[in-house]
Amino acid sequence: MSFVFCSLCCAQQVTPQLMMAVGTAVMGSLQFGYNTGVINAPQNIIERFYNETWSSRFSEPIPPGTLTALWSLSVAIFSVGGMIGSFSISLFVNRFGRKNSMLMANVLVFIAATFMGLSQLAGSFEMLIIGRFIIGVYSGLSTGFVPMYIEEISPTSIRGALGTLHQLGVVVGILMAQIFGIEAIMGNATLWPLLLGFTILPAILQCALLPLCPESPRYLLMNCNEEIKACNVLKKLRGTDNVGEDLQEMRNENQQMMREKKVTIIELFRSTIYRQPIFVAIMLQLSQQLSGINAVFYYSTRIFERAGVAQPVYATIGTGVVNTAFTVVSLFVVERVGRKPLHLTGLMGMAISAVLLTVAMSLLVSICMAIFSFVAFFEIGPGPIPWFIVAELFSQGPRPAAIAVAGFCNWSANFLVGMCFQYVEQLCGPYVFIIFTVLLLGFFTFTYFKVPETKGRTFDEIAAGFRMSAGHGADKYSAPEEFNTLRGDDPDL
Repeated sequence: MSFVFCSLCCAQQVTPQLMMAVGTAVMGSLQFGYNTGVINAPQNIIERFYNETWSSRFSEPIPPGTLTALWSLSVAIFSVGGMIGSFSISLFVNRFGRKNSMLMANVLVFIAATFMGLSQLAGSFEMLIIGRFIIGVYSGLSTGFVPMYIEEISPTSIRGALGTLHQLGVVVGILMAQIFGIEAIMGNATLWPLLLGFTILPAILQCALLPLCPESPRYLLMNCNEEIKACNVLKKLRGTDNVGEDLQEMRNENQQMMREKKVTIIELFRSTIYRQPIFVAIMLQLSQQLSGINAVFYYSTRIFERAGVAQPVYATIGTGVVNTAFTVVSLFVVERVGRKPLHLTGLMGMAISAVLLTVAMSLLVSICMAIFSFVAFFEIGPGPIPWFIVAELFSQGPRPAAIAVAGFCNWSANFLVGMCFQYVEQLCGPYVFIIFTVLLLGFFTFTYFKVPETKGRTFDEIAAGFRMSAGHGADKYSAPEEFNTLRGDDPDL
C-alpha cells in the first residue's frame, strides 16, 4: 500500500505519522476483507469435513439439505456477528476513544482464530461456525472504527482519498484470502484450518503498532475537552505548527455540538435535522450490499464451476485482482470527480454488468468478463464510498450513533444475501442477477435525487446543509462558498 501513499504525497502533504496511523488502522479493514473471502475457495474441502464429522457422529452421510443449510449458516453467521459488532460501535468509541477501541477489539480476533484453527483437530464444525460469528463481531466493529478514525485524522482536502483506503484494505484482504486459498498453498484438506486461523497475524501486527499511533484529535477536543493534546496531535499529523485552521474548524464544530443535546440512535430518526442524513446513509449502505457483490465474493468459485470454467479458483483470484485494481482507480479520482458521480457511475455500470452476467450464465459464455466488469464498477463507487461518506454526513455528536445504524443495515443486508443467495439461485437459475439489476436501478435513482456531494466540504458545512434542508424542505445542496455565506448570515448555522 506504500505506493498509494507515495502518490498521495506528491499531491498533498502526507506526513509519516499520518501514513502510519492510517496504515495501522486499515489492518482492521484487511481483516474484514480476509474473513469475507476466506470461506470461498475451500468450500468443497470444508463441506467434506462437515460430512466426515457428521458421519463419525451419526454413522451416516450428512443429508444434502442439511449440508446446504450448515454451509449457508457458516457463511452468513459472519454477517450476524457483523450486525452485533456494528451496532455496538458507539458503546466503545465515546468511552474508550477511537484508537483504544481498535486495540481492544483484537481480543476477538485471537478468540476467533483459536476456534476456527482448532475446529478440525477437535472434530467440531460448531467451533468453526462460532469462530466465524466472533470474527464477524470484530469485523462489524472495524467497519465503524476504521473509517471514523481515518476521517477524523485526515485533512479535509484528501479526506475522501484516505477514506478510500478502508475499502482498499478490504479488497487486499479478499485477494490475500483467494491466493492463500489455492490448494497448493493452504486451501487443501490438511492446511485449511491454518487458512482460517491466519487472521491472527495481522491482529498481532496491529496490536504492536497501535500504541505508537495518535488518538483522534477530534475525539480529544470534543469528547475529552483536551485542546492542548488535540493541538499537539494535529502538529504531528500535519507535520507543521501551523494548525490553526484545523483547530478552528474543530472548535466551530464543537460549539455546534454543544448546542445539541446528546444524540441517541432513536433521536436520529425522531429529529428532523438527522432524519434525512440517516436515511441517505442507510440507503447508501443498502446500495452496496444489495448490489449483489457478496453473491460474487461468497459464491464465485461455485458460479465459475457451474459455468464450466476449467480453473474456478484462479478465475476467483482474477476477480480479486480486478477488485483491487479498480479500488486504486477510485482512490485517485474520488477527490477530482466527487463522491456522487462515482457512485452513480458504479451503480449504472453494475446494473448493465448484471444483465450481461445473466446472459453469460444462461448461455455459459464469457462469464469471467461479465463478473470482472460487475466487480470493477462496484469498486468505482458502491464499494468504497458508502463506508466513508456516512462519517462525512454527520457532525461529531451524532456520528458514532449514525455509523452504528448504517453499519447494522449494511451487515443485515449482507446476511440476507449470504444466507439466501443459494436458495434464490436454485429457484431463479441463471436469472438470479436480474433481481440485483432492478435494485441497482432503484438505488441509482435515489442517489441521483437525494444524495448530496460532500467533496471539499468540512463536516460542519455538510451538517449545515442538512439543517438548511430540514428547515426549508430543499433536496439540493449549495456549494461550499454558499455554506460559508449562510453561516455568516445566521449564527445558528
